[in-house]
Amino acid sequence: MTFRVAVVTAGLREPSSTRMLADRLAEATVSAGAARGEQVEIEVVDLRTIAGALTSALMSGVQSPEVSAATTAVTTADAVIAVTPIFSGSYNGLFKTFFDLVDDGALAGTPVLLGATAGTPRHSLAIDHALRPLFAYLRALVVPTGVFAATDDFGQVGSRPADDVAPLGQRVERAGAELVDILLARGHKQVKDEFADFTSFDELLGQG
Repeated sequence: MTFRVAVVTAGLREPSSTRMLADRLAEATVSAGAARGEQVEIEVVDLRTIAGALTSALMSGVQSPEVSAATTAVTTADAVIAVTPIFSGSYNGLFKTFFDLVDDGALAGTPVLLGATAGTPRHSLAIDHALRPLFAYLRALVVPTGVFAATDDFGQVGSRPADDVAPLGQRVERAGAELVDILLARGHKQVKDEFADFTSFDELLGQG
């Protein structure tokens, strides 16, 4: 069985610690799937590359082909990994703009693994007080382990940090395994074909 996972990353720079964390979470998910005899395909949606088009779509209500492709990739995926940098204690504007453009109910029941990055551990609670409420509103099924990474976390090899939080690598592996377990329990996402249920012209003419 092959699962498709969309990875949304809202990092603003290149290279980006947010993209680094997103890639690590994706790799952990692929590895966890392989360990269970399942294949996981990853599709990355890098919001930085479509930032201008996202703003235009929000202002005009009309999505460009690149924005439409990004939202479709996310809403039709079996699961989503969503990672954002934390600014002023919450997700950045690019991240919020993208999910504002996702159709209401399109992520209902979709497993979502949350990740966040920041310069200091002071923002470590942002996943719980900012990201989880957003995806609860979207009715997504959020993975229990969210992964926050401060700048210093990327330098850890295997030692435990001073605050006794598990090293980044362990948290990433646990979160990826949890996402795969949920995928296996739920199976593939069933995407409704909006054109599957329609009234033919013959039926319409017959009603006249």
